[in-house]
Amino acid sequence: MSRNNLIYALILLASFSFSCQKNRKSDTEEAAKTGSWGDQGDGSYKNPILNADYPDVDIEQLGDTYYMISSKQHMSPGMVILESKDMVNWTTIGHVWDSLSWAPEYNWDKMNGYAFGVWAGDLAYHDGTWYCYQIDFKHGLYVSTAKDIRGPWSPPHNMLSADLVLDDPAVYWDDEIHEAYLICNTAKKQKSAENKIPGNENRIYKMSWDGKSLLDDGKLVYTGVGAEAARIYKKDGEWYIFMAEWVIKDTSTLPGVANPENDRKQIVLRSKTKSIYGPYNKRIVLEKGTAFGNRSCSQGGLMQAPDGSWWYMHQLIQNAAEPFQGRPQCLEPVNWVDGWPIIGIDEDNDGIGEPVLQYKKPIDDYPITAPPTDDDFTSTILSPQWEWNHNPRNSHWSLTERPGWLRLKANIPVSEEISMGPGKNQWSDNNVTSFPFWRAPNTLSQRIMGITTGTAVAKFDISSMAAGQIAGFVRFGGVYHMLGIQMFDSGKRHLIFIDEKGEEIQGPEITSNDLFIRTENTSNKAFYEYSLDGKTYERFGPEFTIKFGNWTGDRLGFFCWNEKAEKGHIDIDWFQYDYDGPKAAKK
Repeated sequence: MSRNNLIYALILLASFSFSCQKNRKSDTEEAAKTGSWGDQGDGSYKNPILNADYPDVDIEQLGDTYYMISSKQHMSPGMVILESKDMVNWTTIGHVWDSLSWAPEYNWDKMNGYAFGVWAGDLAYHDGTWYCYQIDFKHGLYVSTAKDIRGPWSPPHNMLSADLVLDDPAVYWDDEIHEAYLICNTAKKQKSAENKIPGNENRIYKMSWDGKSLLDDGKLVYTGVGAEAARIYKKDGEWYIFMAEWVIKDTSTLPGVANPENDRKQIVLRSKTKSIYGPYNKRIVLEKGTAFGNRSCSQGGLMQAPDGSWWYMHQLIQNAAEPFQGRPQCLEPVNWVDGWPIIGIDEDNDGIGEPVLQYKKPIDDYPITAPPTDDDFTSTILSPQWEWNHNPRNSHWSLTERPGWLRLKANIPVSEEISMGPGKNQWSDNNVTSFPFWRAPNTLSQRIMGITTGTAVAKFDISSMAAGQIAGFVRFGGVYHMLGIQMFDSGKRHLIFIDEKGEEIQGPEITSNDLFIRTENTSNKAFYEYSLDGKTYERFGPEFTIKFGNWTGDRLGFFCWNEKAEKGHIDIDWFQYDYDGPKAAKK
């Protein structure tokens, strides 16, 4: 072979090798995908754009990035943070509070803070500092600060006691007059006999310029039925307070749309004076229309795009009979008419907006993305989609003891004594707490995405389980359903399904150390399957109904406890979740 031919052959071989490597790489890549909601990949989006249990959001813009917070009560870490470049595609970047450190009931050895903890908050950026405010119904108004949105955040600092305030703080810095303010719902906690208006009182407090203390006793600015979730804005020299309010026996929704006795709507208070205290005029600016049936629409945050257009993010309210798994977020265009905002589109020409189902994206040319869901547990830090049921017992979980796996060590559930455990809270559809799930520390979970279809699967190593231990996969929100392994004193391990009442169905003995558990749902109907090789799956247990239970939608995750001794552990190799919605490209 001549030298030229040899060189040509080597070039062909190198080209073929590169092509094979590229093909092998492409085998592991996955393109971004769309679904029945969110970014549609054609310059439009379908609401909800964030179709999961992300309640009580607030949004702050810094530069070309929008940041969102969302509450989730007793879940830890608390107050999730998301970011977006286009208002449509959001991804999770962290939490404000690593743990719910301000009260003992949120700890793993109490487990009785259900439905409380982190409620609706306010995210603000001022003079180079990030602020997050929230009111714990039982403990008062708190603030934490950070120089970087990703943290570290300062420990929570109490600004107002719980006997004076109910929920939903929001702040505003007026740079023109160098004054800072905080508004919140004080409900009936400070209501005088002279105030005959029914409903919640909302007060504005003067706040220190550093945002960490209140300077007066507050001034009443509005009272209304269920009035809360205020946000303060200043536009063209006028003050606006956006607020959610209940309208009792309302008749203004479109014909053919079922109307419950109570309908949640978005109102705006507007003042043309230079004073933040008003007086204010009121107008309804968003109500339910044809897009989402009987679900009320309100409570959110106002945003502005680079082209000057205005947009509003709001949640859907769970007052509908159809299956519902939380408070998803919708994005609406905002048009200003005579100084008043019309949120969404005015379907019936009454001057009040209704939500859109599909619309042109506010900002083009950003890729499809979504909150992370899948996890191979190769990081030494827990990925931000995961949250614990109450604060975890950190000595009983690890990502480093077996690199590439999540290890959950068995805890003994807390006592059923009245001072410990969940008690008989109204937060859940369960009427009793005798079954230990609600009392078991270190249950780890994430939100389900969407309410159409979903399939989640995880691989477990059960070789290190101990007698008395039970562990596996759980779906829970208002109720729980579990598929896992129970180990007996004999050393035998059996498959077990447990329903919302704690009733058990024992399955076959499992001699393999590897166990794969898969769960699927279509709307609110779900079931479990298991496999020993990850290829052939067999269904076990009945079909069951997943439920939204007093402010919590269905969640996917892992449980592990031992009622006899703190012995045994399970390892989780990976978790994968596919659903009918947008997913970012994988490389």
